Amino acid sequence: MGYQSMTGRARGQMVRHFGELERAVVLIDPALPDSVREGLEKITGRTVARYDASSAPDPGQPVIHVGPVLPESLRGGRLRWFHSTNAGIDALLASGTWPEGALLTRTVGRMGERIAQYVLAWILAECQTVPSFLEQQRRAEWRRVPSELAAGQLALVYGAGRIGERVAAYLRGCGIRTLNVARTARTLPDGGEVVTAETADAQLGRARWLVSTLPLTAGTENYFGARRFTALRGATFLNTGRGAAVDLAALAAALDEGTVRAAVLDVLREEPAASDDVVWRLPRTVITSHSAGITAPDDVCTDFAACWDELRKGRTPALAVDPGCGY
Repeated sequence: MGYQSMTGRARGQMVRHFGELERAVVLIDPALPDSVREGLEKITGRTVARYDASSAPDPGQPVIHVGPVLPESLRGGRLRWFHSTNAGIDALLASGTWPEGALLTRTVGRMGERIAQYVLAWILAECQTVPSFLEQQRRAEWRRVPSELAAGQLALVYGAGRIGERVAAYLRGCGIRTLNVARTARTLPDGGEVVTAETADAQLGRARWLVSTLPLTAGTENYFGARRFTALRGATFLNTGRGAAVDLAALAAALDEGTVRAAVLDVLREEPAASDDVVWRLPRTVITSHSAGITAPDDVCTDFAACWDELRKGRTPALAVDPGCGY
């Protein structure tokens, strides 16, 4: 869990072709807005074209591609760098074998802030019993409802990458005792604490909130299942990572039994969920249609520019992904 430093071998594989950047053709997905194309032209100092399968570049021409998906025709040796317009790259990696030696970077932008704001908003809404007041408003009913203090309670934030760290920082700002959960225990630059899964599991019965920002890898699929959900004692579960990290049947059972008090699900295993999907009928659950951290065009250009600058200086970008690990 979390985004770890790449091995020296992986770094070497990713930087070996970067001397060709100056003569690479830059292509973008046809659906990206003009503002992204224009921004990339300013960054690279060259014309940026929209990808067209019928007029692919010369086979010997190195390519930089920006978009949400990798066209099949670019999976050969010409691809030098693919910059994903998404933060999550599990679907991209699952779509086919990653081209050997090609750099993969991703867009995070201000997504950490957006998702942190989303998580904090739902936590505070719960503490202020906003759903109860909305229901009372519908019935024209006047009844005082006590609030709950968030400060001093425990939140476990699974994932300690850029998004997970930002979520934890927002929660700590409200006095919530917050632990990030990742493979390696450490202290964050702002003083926050990262613990291992084993340490976090021992805290499940004390947690008031569980927040997932996990990417989807072989190690995180169905990570939140019966064992963890039944260890809770009335915690609320919020998922902003990947839907496949959750065993939905186990969550449904925990909601029925009360070990999970409520759930806020921004991501699902199958998106969009069909109107007859059981997820719409889960008790005390809100679905928010993968909207917590929508990527803005400026995010794409800002992160591409940061990667471009690091590459020009001979460094592997901080936003690089190791395709072998999936993060």
